[in-house]
Amino acid sequence: MGLAGCAGKVDPQVQYVRIEVPVQVPCRAPDVAVPAWTTAGLRKADSLEVRVRALLAERRQRIGYEKELEAAISACR
Repeated sequence: MGLAGCAGKVDPQVQYVRIEVPVQVPCRAPDVAVPAWTTAGLRKADSLEVRVRALLAERRQRIGYEKELEAAISACR
């Protein structure tokens, strides 16, 4: 009786299962050019007013540059 269970052995069926796996894709974001910073041209002889204006202008430059970098990064997502 113990051998009767093995007599009706059936070959296993092959089943294909689709498994989705994330794959890294290289990013093709455009290069963001580094601007010529305003404070790079300051001299020691420049007045305080000129220096403050240059710093404020550079702050705006940096904000714009950061937004361009964030846009390039978000294009890769």
